[in-house]
Amino acid sequence: MYPDHTPQRAVEVHHPTPIPPPVVHPAPVVPVQPGHVPAVASIVLPDGRVVTGYAIDAVRPEPVAAKPAVSRTAVNVALGGVGFLAVCGGLLLLTSFIAALAAFIGQLIILAAVVFGGWIAVQVLSGSGHKGGTTVNIRRAVIKRNHFHG
Repeated sequence: MYPDHTPQRAVEVHHPTPIPPPVVHPAPVVPVQPGHVPAVASIVLPDGRVVTGYAIDAVRPEPVAAKPAVSRTAVNVALGGVGFLAVCGGLLLLTSFIAALAAFIGQLIILAAVVFGGWIAVQVLSGSGHKGGTTVNIRRAVIKRNHFHG
């Protein structure tokens, strides 16, 4: 375990000294007399037996303090405030909805203009190569009573 040139040392083992448990002396029981002697009650049961014992008063909870009455005016003001906030929120949502709807309609109009304009551009630009339609020469047309006669 140790290299050859290292001197070996003796190992000391220390064992802990146990601590004795403390000696517990029971406290003497001293009877304590109550401040006043409770009344002894006897009850005669229907079968003739007599039961005797101390009367125990029922534990009564402390009376609950009455809640202060809420003013009718305070209730009306609170409800009016809630109603006002609801109306303001509804108007804000309605305004946002109308703005979004107007933007959507504007987008649809622009889309229709682009599609229709593209269709017109295709008709104009491809008109020279198309042979199957009716061609009207405007220089030779005669205008008579709002009708074109060729």
